[in-house]
Amino acid sequence: MTITESASETITDAQWEIAHAIALTLVKDDTDVNEVGKAVAYLRGYIHQPDATSRFFKYLKTLVSNGRQIGHSKKTTDYYISIDKACSDYLKSINDAHTILQILGWVSRLMRYYKDAGVPIGEIATPTAPPPESARQAEIAKVAKSQDFKVDQILDAVVTKINGNKVTYEILGTIKLTEKEPKKAASLHEGQTVQVKIVSLKDDGSMKSVKCI
Repeated sequence: MTITESASETITDAQWEIAHAIALTLVKDDTDVNEVGKAVAYLRGYIHQPDATSRFFKYLKTLVSNGRQIGHSKKTTDYYISIDKACSDYLKSINDAHTILQILGWVSRLMRYYKDAGVPIGEIATPTAPPPESARQAEIAKVAKSQDFKVDQILDAVVTKINGNKVTYEILGTIKLTEKEPKKAASLHEGQTVQVKIVSLKDDGSMKSVKCI
C-alpha cells in the first residue's frame, strides 16, 4: 500500500492536499520534523478541550515570539516561524481540532518520507494557498451550522454507496459520511432510505460518525 492510499483511508482528498502542501513547504524550509512533532503533541494534549483549535494557533504564536528563550539556536526560531506560517496559511479555515491533528500527523510522516527517500523537493511546486472551498463544501457547512445535532439523535439517510463493509450515507441531502457497517452492509442496497444514529460530533457541532440502526 502506498502512502497516498493509506492517507486516503483516514482523511479526505482535500485534507490530503493540505497535508502534502504543508509537508513540502516545511521540507523546503529545512524545518526540523521533531519540532512539528512537538506541535502535534501539544494539540493532542488539548484535543478534548472545546477551545483546542484556538489554543493550538496561540501556542504556535507563542513559540515564535519566545523562540530565542526556549529554542537552542536561531535555527529553532526559524523552524517555529515556518511551522506557524504554514499552519496559518493552510489550516486556518479548519475548525475541527481532530481534523487538524490528523492532517499534521500525515505532515510529519510525509516530511520524513521526502527526506529519507531523497525526493527532489526543489522540482515540486508547492501550492501557495489552501484548496478553495467547493460550493458543495460550503453547502454542507451551512446545513451543519443550521442544525443542532446531538449524540444518539436519529436521522433519515440514503445509502449512496456500498464498498465491502463500508457504507456511504447521505444525510439531509448534503452531508455524506462513510462508515464501516460489518453487520449491516450485506443487507443494505444503494438508494435505500434507512435510519442512522449519531455516534459522535466534531468540535464545530457537525456529525463525525453515524451508525445504521
